[in-house]
Amino acid sequence: MRTSPPSSRIASFAHVRRRHPTFTESKLWLRLKGSQLGVGFRREFVVGRYIVDLCAPSRRLVVEVDGGYHRLVRARDARRDRALARAGWRVLRVDAALVVADIDAAVERVRQALRE
Repeated sequence: MRTSPPSSRIASFAHVRRRHPTFTESKLWLRLKGSQLGVGFRREFVVGRYIVDLCAPSRRLVVEVDGGYHRLVRARDARRDRALARAGWRVLRVDAALVVADIDAAVERVRQALRE
């Protein structure tokens, strides 16, 4: 799976998604951007044929913020996670409810994943 350059169609869609993030993605992004955890993060980043919510490319860590919709597409998400893993990326799924209820706990989960 290639990580760059993305197709223009995927790159355009990622650009639109960066302009219209979900509330929970924005909330977590505010705590990750600017290397606040000592690692640079990207938002709506293209990895192969996928657009990931957040990622730390230098650590090859993908952070997906999962809302209610993801409960309906678990099998699809599992296939996607396996494809990303085959390409050398680790995937951390953080429940959107955790981001809303306890942002510090959500950030701590990301911090722990960075240590692994």
